[in-house]
This record gives sequence, C-alpha cells and structure tokens, in this order.
Amino acid sequence: MSEMVSPASAPLSGGAMLRQAREAAGLHIGALAVSLRVPVRKLEALEADHFDQLPDMVFVRALAASVCRALNIDSTAVLAQLPQTSAPHLRNDEAGINVPFRGGASATGSILGDSFSRPYVLLGLVLLVGVVVLAVLTFFDRVPGRATSRDEAIAPTVLTSALETSPASAALAASSAVTATSAASGVASAPGAIVEGSGLSTGTLVLRVRGPSWVEVVDATGVVQLRRVLQPGETVGVSGVAPLSVVVGRADLTEVQVYGKPFDLNPIARDNVARFEVKP
Repeated sequence: MSEMVSPASAPLSGGAMLRQAREAAGLHIGALAVSLRVPVRKLEALEADHFDQLPDMVFVRALAASVCRALNIDSTAVLAQLPQTSAPHLRNDEAGINVPFRGGASATGSILGDSFSRPYVLLGLVLLVGVVVLAVLTFFDRVPGRATSRDEAIAPTVLTSALETSPASAALAASSAVTATSAASGVASAPGAIVEGSGLSTGTLVLRVRGPSWVEVVDATGVVQLRRVLQPGETVGVSGVAPLSVVVGRADLTEVQVYGKPFDLNPIARDNVARFEVKP
C-alpha cells in the first residue's frame, strides 16, 4: 500500500506564505494595499497565486519583496517559492528578428520627415534662428562708428576714479585717460555732444584755476558742456540747460562763480574732488 502524504506536510506557496504572515501580523489586506500604494486586487491575486492576473513575473517578485519588507519578514523563502522570471527569447515570425530592414533613401527621408514634424525640433530651429539674428545685431552694435557714445560714457567713470585715487596727480591722470580713450576709439566726438567751453569768461557757471585742474560739466539734456584739464590762470564760462552736474578735480586750485556769485568748494570737497549741481 502506498503511503499517503498529509496535506499539512506540503510546503506553502509563496502567496500562501504572504497571506499567513499578514494574518499573523493582524493586518487587513486593504490596509496593506494603502501602505504599499497598490490596488487590493493585485495583492489578492498575489496571495492566491493567480500570477496570470498580474503584469509579469518581474512585477510579481517585486511586489512580493515589498510585502515582505512591509511585514518585516525575510523574503528569501517567499521568493524561492515564486516562479523565476522567464528568459527573453527571439521571435522567428515576421514581427520578430526576420522583419526586412528598410534602408536607403526612402528610410532616410522618412526619418527626416518624422524629425521635422516633431514640435520640439521646430522649436529648436526657431531658437537657432533667433540666436543668429541676435549675433548679427551684436556685430553691428560693435561697428567702430557706434563706439563713440559708449566710450564717452565710460570716460567720466575712469577719470573720476583716477582723481579720487590720487588727488595729487589728478590733472595728469585725467588728461592721460582722455587721450587713451580717444586713441582706443579712433573716432572723433560726435558733433554737438561735447562743447569744450565757449571761451568766454561769463556764463551760468564760471571757473578759474590757479593750477591744472580737470573739470566736467554736463547739462540736464546729457550734453557735455565741458570736459578737459584747465590750465593755470585759465577762466572758462559755461552755460547749458539746468541743472548742471559739475565735477572739479582740484578743489583747492579752482575758484567757482554761480550766477555771478562766489561758490566755496571746500565744504563739499572730498579728497580734494568737488561734485555739485547748479540748479535753475
């Protein structure tokens, strides 16, 4: 007589082991589904060993491992009872490896057509055109004839910095900076942009120097009425649209009259450089 095998002695399947561990932990399958963020039906299919209701064996083994971690049990025994993932194989039908390769000009044209029909490819072309246009505009902005206004805007900053750094050599530094800027640009100042004094000794603002002193006067419209080094004993009258912005490089060597009245630079001078405005 053949020996009967007791059902109790048969090993549990992987799904049965997971269900037994979950019930031993007193955890409802719905709570476990919420914890793992998977549908309840997938956990039920796993515990019932209905693997055909799940995407594939890779998903089955990954889900089983996640359940083991949630229940704090060793996954080795459970995974050993689950089927192994099937090895990939090549198909020999027409939809597999034996499908003829479509090459030549027709395939290339199809690929190019598909590429240009994609929105991001068109967007890339538009951006490329924009970059080219911007580069062309930047090139024309750097034409030598356009550099005068930029050089004139930079010159006051360079000269003022030189005056504040070394008051004792302000006039020489300013004169050198103006000469260097003019030589670098190679272009004469725009007509009407700089008015180097009228040569008169009268005006809204009158300056007289006892030694070399750099002076800049800019009116309200941005026109530079005066920007140069005045020589010892020279008197210059300046007028323009008020307010006039004035910078004097050597306050100790410069006498100023505003609207015919003396104006003392000493109270406003800093490091022997005076800055003030002549208001209407």
